[in-house]
Amino acid sequence: MAVSFGLDQRVIVVTGGLGQLGRRFAADLLAQGARVVVLDRVAGADPTLGGLAPGDQAANLMMLGCDVTSRGELEAALDAIVGRWGAPFGLINNAALDSPPDAPVSENGPFENYPESSFDKVMDVNVKGVFLCSQVFGAAMASAGRGSIVNIGSVYGLVSPDQSLYEFRREKGEAFFKPVAYSVSKSALYNLTRYLAVYWGGRGVRINIVTFAGVFNHQDPRFLERYLPKVPLGRMANPDDYSGPIVFLMSDASRYMTGANMVVDGGFTAM
Repeated sequence: MAVSFGLDQRVIVVTGGLGQLGRRFAADLLAQGARVVVLDRVAGADPTLGGLAPGDQAANLMMLGCDVTSRGELEAALDAIVGRWGAPFGLINNAALDSPPDAPVSENGPFENYPESSFDKVMDVNVKGVFLCSQVFGAAMASAGRGSIVNIGSVYGLVSPDQSLYEFRREKGEAFFKPVAYSVSKSALYNLTRYLAVYWGGRGVRINIVTFAGVFNHQDPRFLERYLPKVPLGRMANPDDYSGPIVFLMSDASRYMTGANMVVDGGFTAM
């Protein structure tokens, strides 16, 4: 049997599909022949994914406004997908929250003062959202007897954030620490992945997780000075560095792979 990376007409759902990575995933899946459903809270989005998807691919792109923490909205999205293209083949659980670098000090301050409300909000999206999407879309895949789910992990779910990377901010008087909730939420996905891989293994649905490192997005040069020496490849990732693993896990080339963690981090966790 020839190895195939083709995705011709496979219906693949990308949550958080209008974010930095989500747009790239959607565009590259379209380029491989998939039918892509972008789920995002932003409605009325540019149908070309901000120019990443050519106009001639519009027929294979569906955009739906959806909150991944709402079962009702997810079920409505599934109905819309089934009505147009049938049951989805793939799900990429990409939607996630993290405190941005310019968040208030209550968000990025010491662990001892981290707000309970912020912890709940991040866990709601990053864990419960993945749980609900897997329930709703994964059940449809299992009923169809085939499918692939990819959970988007992070090196900060595999290892602890290195707080020394942010020392430059504390040196100038800011009480900045990488917050706890994102790390905890991403670590939860490893066993959710394993659980579902075992649970749905007999029904033809594969579930894997990819562990990604930082993506370049014009970070402060002082952060880059500290971060880059920790990466053997010497740079942060570009969004398209992560599309290859996604295409692979959605294709038959990975047909015997489930319950696995694929680490794609430029070597960050090897040091």
